[in-house]
Amino acid sequence: QVQLVETGGGLVQAGGSLRLSCAASGGTFRWYVMGWFRQAPRKEREFVAHINWSGDTTYYAGSVRGRFTISRDNGKNTVYLQMNSLKPEDTAVYYCAADRTPVASQTESAYDYWGQGTQVTVSS
Repeated sequence: QVQLVETGGGLVQAGGSLRLSCAASGGTFRWYVMGWFRQAPRKEREFVAHINWSGDTTYYAGSVRGRFTISRDNGKNTVYLQMNSLKPEDTAVYYCAADRTPVASQTESAYDYWGQGTQVTVSS
């Protein structure tokens, strides 16, 4: 059973930066596609970014492209989300997720394992 633990959330002013981390244990991390999703208050959870097993292919939602960067360190079983130029609309609980299949997806149902989430709040 894979366990995912997100850290790095917090309160930041608009225009600031945060780096989220997601540490994985209990599985073969290096083979998983990893994704980040977020859920704002009173909204459905939405896709943010994903990265393939080797880290050389990434994809972003249009709302974060150019501001967020997803990366991974397979030696540390960790995936990161560097968030720059944060906006109040980025306020949400951020979740990392792992997909055991090699085909990266933006769809929640494709992911097999989820973390508990970390809160990101961006003040205006």
